[in-house]
Amino acid sequence: MPQKIQNPDMLSKVKGPELNDRDMINDILATDKYLTDGYNVFAREASHQSLHQDVLGLLNETHQCARKAYETMFRKGWYALETAQAQQVQQSQQQFAGYMSQFPYQ
Repeated sequence: MPQKIQNPDMLSKVKGPELNDRDMINDILATDKYLTDGYNVFAREASHQSLHQDVLGLLNETHQCARKAYETMFRKGWYALETAQAQQVQQSQQQFAGYMSQFPYQ
């Protein structure tokens, strides 16, 4: 059975309709994820080198902001991870190793 990896929740009280710190940082992380997806497509498809470099800078900054939000949420117990069993890790490794054989250039 997977174990959760999580710090104690520092905001475990019942809340009203107002936004609290957890709500706001969760929204920040979701927005950063959305922005990095868009910037990634933009950077890949930018036709001008200077524009491409500018968008790469924005993409990097947005990834750094998302990482800080994640670290804050994890530290405060608002973001939990589950441990994977050794068998699950091995199955995933085998699955992706099989995909590599499909690449035309190895």
